[in-house]
Amino acid sequence: MAGGRRAAGLALRWGCCLLLCCAAASSLEVSMPAVVEAEAGGTARIECSFYTAENGSSTSITWFYMDRSSRVRLCRIAGGEILEENVDYKGRLSAGEDRALSISRVTVQDARTFVCQVGEGSHVLGENQTRLHVYKVPEAPEIVASSGGASVRSSEIPEIARCVSRNGFPPPNITWHKNGEQLQPEENTVKMPSTLTRESSGLYTVSSTLFAHVTRQDRHSLYHCSVHYWLRGQRRTAESRRVNITVFYPMEHVKLQVLPSSALVKEGDDVKLVCEADGNPEPVFSFSKRGLDNVWHDVSSLADTSSGVLNLHDVNKSSSGLYKCQALDLDDMRQLEKVVELVVNYIEGVRVKMEPSSPLREGDSVRLSCNAHSPLSLDYQWKDEKDRMVAKGSQLFLSNLTFETSRNLSCKVMAPSVPGLEQSKRVAVAVEGKPRIVSISSPLYVRQNEMVNLTCKAIAFPRPSVHWSINGTAHEYVEDQHVASNLTVRVSHDLLRAGAMCRVSNALGVSEEHIQLLDQKTPESKGVIIVAIIVCILVVAVLGSVIYFLHKKGKIPCGRAGKQDIARNTSI
Repeated sequence: MAGGRRAAGLALRWGCCLLLCCAAASSLEVSMPAVVEAEAGGTARIECSFYTAENGSSTSITWFYMDRSSRVRLCRIAGGEILEENVDYKGRLSAGEDRALSISRVTVQDARTFVCQVGEGSHVLGENQTRLHVYKVPEAPEIVASSGGASVRSSEIPEIARCVSRNGFPPPNITWHKNGEQLQPEENTVKMPSTLTRESSGLYTVSSTLFAHVTRQDRHSLYHCSVHYWLRGQRRTAESRRVNITVFYPMEHVKLQVLPSSALVKEGDDVKLVCEADGNPEPVFSFSKRGLDNVWHDVSSLADTSSGVLNLHDVNKSSSGLYKCQALDLDDMRQLEKVVELVVNYIEGVRVKMEPSSPLREGDSVRLSCNAHSPLSLDYQWKDEKDRMVAKGSQLFLSNLTFETSRNLSCKVMAPSVPGLEQSKRVAVAVEGKPRIVSISSPLYVRQNEMVNLTCKAIAFPRPSVHWSINGTAHEYVEDQHVASNLTVRVSHDLLRAGAMCRVSNALGVSEEHIQLLDQKTPESKGVIIVAIIVCILVVAVLGSVIYFLHKKGKIPCGRAGKQDIARNTSI
C-alpha cells in the first residue's frame, strides 16, 4: 500500500516536470513599451514585438484591453489582417507590418491598459501589456477681474478675479500670481478655491477664484493665473493675461496747481486750476476765491466739481488772487483743503508821444516816445505797416521827413519773461505839404482819332485832387500817399496841337504839369514817302547815265563847241 503511494507520487512529480519543460519550450518573449502617450483626436501606435524560430505564418496576435480587473477582447490579427474587431473600436483599428496596433481618433476613454497576446493555434506563446496615456492640452486660461473693485477698508476678504481653463486631460490645476510672484493661501488673508468639472466629452474644466485683502499700493498691482498640466511626462504651464483691479482707499493729501504755470499766465489766457486728491473714489471738490474784503467767495459754479477742475476763461488783472480747493471724502466725511495764488501778468496804458506835436512838413524831424505800465520788465519795438521792424527801444527819431516817409508806425511792447504777452499802439507820422507831381506821361506819341490814356501821378498830404484841362473818362487810384489819375480821351487836331494840362491841388497848394502830344505817322504813309524817294533816286540815276552816254558819242553839240573854243585859244 505504501509502495503504491510512493510510486504514484513519483509519477506525479515526473509529470509536472514534463509539463513545465514543455511550457518552457513553448514560451515566447513579447516586448512592449510600458507607456504610450497620444493626444486626444490623434492616433495612438502600440508596438508589440516578438521573435519566433519558424516563419510564424501560423502565429496570431490577440489584443485585449483592461476594464477595471477584467480583460475585454479588442481584436485578433492574423496574416496582417484584423479579425473579430470590438464593436466600440470598429473603424478605428489598423495593423502595421511590424505588428504594431494603431488606434485612430483617440478619446479620453481610451486611456487604459492594452494587452498583446501572441499564440499559435489554441496555444498561448506569450504576452505583454502597455498603458495608454491620453492627453489634451487645456485651453489658455481666461481671467476676469472683479468689476466691483476692492476696498482697503473691507472687513471681508474681497474677490480679486476669476480664472477658468477648459477641455484639458488629465485634470489640470490653477495657481495665482501677483506682480509675477505666486500667491499661497493664507488664513483670513488669501483664499483661492477651485472647482473641477468633467464635461460630457470626458475632458475637464477647472476654475478658480482669488480672494485677497488689498492695500493702497495694490492699485498698481497686476494679477494673472496659470494653468498647469502634464504632457509627455513633463509639467507644462500656460499663463493668462495680466489684469489690474480698482482699489478703493481714503485720501491723505490734496494738491492744487495752476495750468499753465502761474508765472506764465497773461491777460486773455484760459486758465485751469486743477485740484487733485490721492483717494479713490475721488472726493467732491469745491472752489472759492478770496476777495479784497478778505472774505472767501464761492466760485464752484465755474468748476467741474466731480473732476476737480476750475476753468477761468479770458483772465485779466482782476482775476489775480488766492484760490482755495476743498475736497470732501463722502465715505468718512473727512475734508482737506489747499490754497494757491494766481498771478495774471499784464501790460496796460500803452501810449505814444510825438514831439513836436504840430503838423510836420517836408524836411522836418520828429521824436516818438513809447511808454506802458506793467509789473514786469518790458522791451520795445517799432514796426511799419507791413510788420517789418524799424527800430528797437522806447524812442524813435526820424529826420528829413518827406511825403515818401509818411507812414503808420506801431510801438510793440513785450514782456520777455512771459512769452506772448504784448500790446501795441499805432501812430501816424503824416508829412503835410502841397502836391508834388512825380510821374506824367509826356511826351506822348499819338495818332489822330485814336483813344489814348493820359497818366498823372502825384504825392501829397492832405490827400490832393486831380483835374484835367480837357474832357475825358478819368479813373483815380490811391496808394499810400500817392494819387494817380488815368484819363482816357480821343485824339483830336486841337488836342494834338495844344496838349493837355494835369492840375493837382490840396489845401496847401497847387502843382501843374503839361503833357505834350506828338503826331505819330502811320506805317502806310512812311512807306509811300520811302517809295517816292527811291523812285526819284532811280530817275536821277537813269537821266545821268543817258547824258553821260550822249556826251561820249558826241551827240551833245554844246559840249563840242566848247572844246573847239578851248583848242583855238590854246593855239594863239
